[in-house]
Amino acid sequence: MRGVERKLAAILAADVVAYSKLMSTNEEKTLRLVKTLVEEIISPEISSHNGRIFKTMGDGYLAEFPSIVGATNCAVSIQNIISERDPSGNDDDILRLRIGVNLGDVIVDSDDIYGEGVNIAARLEAICEPNCVTITQRVYEEIKGKISAEFFSIGKKKLKN
Repeated sequence: MRGVERKLAAILAADVVAYSKLMSTNEEKTLRLVKTLVEEIISPEISSHNGRIFKTMGDGYLAEFPSIVGATNCAVSIQNIISERDPSGNDDDILRLRIGVNLGDVIVDSDDIYGEGVNIAARLEAICEPNCVTITQRVYEEIKGKISAEFFSIGKKKLKN
């Protein structure tokens, strides 16, 4: 039996804000907006930062990057593009995202990735404010001075298991 393949990876977890509510209001419009968001912003930005989407869950996306700087720059870029399209934040045709970014050990199984590194990225996304990016202290230490975005501490948080 073959051993488990592990590696260190930068993981980005993104989720559409209020997706269930939007779907209950207008499914067709919401699906069209999600498709546009993925095709015009999420996929191109992930690719341009040398990442790949390894899992899609309706309104959620998990992507892997070889560099934590690339993953974090990608997350910031996605949020900036969305903000530029709707500076007031009032356009109902612009979806909002929460994004969590983590650097951690993962298990690779074919094209999928599992493990604590992925779980923490998803938990960071869950505590993230809309239109923001949440990172760990470890990620901050790795990217400090390497990207132009500013980050501020939200203090210690207990992530749901």
